[in-house]
Amino acid sequence: MDEKKLQAELQHHVRNSLLPLFNRYLLDYSDLESVLKWKPIVLVIGNYSSGKSTLINELIGQNIQRTGQAPTDDSFTILTSHGTAEGEREVPGSTLVNDETLPFGRFKSFGEQFIAHFRLKKVDAPFLENMALIDSPGMLDAVTEKDRGYDYLAVLGEFAKLADLVVLMFDPHKAGTISETYTAIRSTLPDTSGEDRIVFVMSRIDECDNLSDLVRSYGTLCWNLSQMTGRKDIPTIYVTYAPSEAEPSEILAVWREEREQLKKKIMSAPGFRVNHILQDIDRQANELLLVCEAMCTFSSMGRTILASVGKFTLVAGLAAFFLTGLILKGLTGVPAEPLISALLQGTFTPQHLVFPLVGTAVVCFLSWLWFTRWSFPRLVRKCQARRAELVNLDSSYKKTLWGKVESKVGSLLSHARLSDLGGVHHRNLGKIRRFLARELQDYYNKIR
Repeated sequence: MDEKKLQAELQHHVRNSLLPLFNRYLLDYSDLESVLKWKPIVLVIGNYSSGKSTLINELIGQNIQRTGQAPTDDSFTILTSHGTAEGEREVPGSTLVNDETLPFGRFKSFGEQFIAHFRLKKVDAPFLENMALIDSPGMLDAVTEKDRGYDYLAVLGEFAKLADLVVLMFDPHKAGTISETYTAIRSTLPDTSGEDRIVFVMSRIDECDNLSDLVRSYGTLCWNLSQMTGRKDIPTIYVTYAPSEAEPSEILAVWREEREQLKKKIMSAPGFRVNHILQDIDRQANELLLVCEAMCTFSSMGRTILASVGKFTLVAGLAAFFLTGLILKGLTGVPAEPLISALLQGTFTPQHLVFPLVGTAVVCFLSWLWFTRWSFPRLVRKCQARRAELVNLDSSYKKTLWGKVESKVGSLLSHARLSDLGGVHHRNLGKIRRFLARELQDYYNKIR
């Protein structure tokens, strides 16, 4: 299977099929478009001095990133192959966010402070021809947006959306006690990346004095993770060390194989790329489905009310057609001969239709006024107050997606027009369901 060709085909097909619908329902297509661009990405995050840059240098086989016990790098640095160019070359953030062939255009919204701390390094590493590594600034304690100059956790979330693997690193001395780490694990990563894409790593185990010290640090990290994730079950935690800096010992010999497993998992990230793209398309198409389903329900409710008003208008209009002349004659003496009298006496002429038609027109106008000024706005208010009842939230997955798109439904309802009562939402719902049931499944079958 040619994954690059399949990715390009997906990008073209999804853009043609879903982009108009994303725009129609106020959803951000740029999230999906960014995922479809460029190459597989591994995001490396963690506390400062947790071994992020050391791990990256080891993977590349060169000392590209600065390392140290204190915070050494305050930038998000993308590392990838230089391709046909020779030597190391650095590309500034201002170029990256304005390059339409790269998935970083949305990062422009984080401002100049972030762009000044964003760069790409092209290095001589063959394995990076098919993937990219992202080194990140270390997480700190009690840091605000004002301290960094940009919203660090929001930036982290955007990178996590793009990543096929997120490596979250800890060191034995600060095993998950950093404020930004807590927020990232508790909120940022669950909202932006699937749990299957997150790898937890405790590094620098060579700095533990003995096995007891290592076990104590590992236990502390497990406890902190259970508190941060809110779950009793603990995810797999890889342990690693820097062989170039560690003294040989029995402790390290035990963990050598696991360290190799971690490296193998990172190197295998490109193999997950197409599957992750399909997962992202699936998730965002289901978000679109929920929004469309809500508007389809609103449309059906509106048509039901309109049908009731129509039935009333028909009955009232017929009554007005035949009785307007009689009522006006009783009140004003005009017309001289009502329509019913003319029909009974056989003296009917087209002039006898004037007052009946006027009466019928008045009834139709008042009914339309009633619907547009009272019934329709009342329906909008009712649906706004009970938005969750517009969709069938029969699973926790749907409830999670609904939490992300409910505000979009609110915006659509606040700008709802009478044209929304037509069949457009029903047709769009059919298109989305066909895409999920047939077209997307065809792509899943191609990678099996």
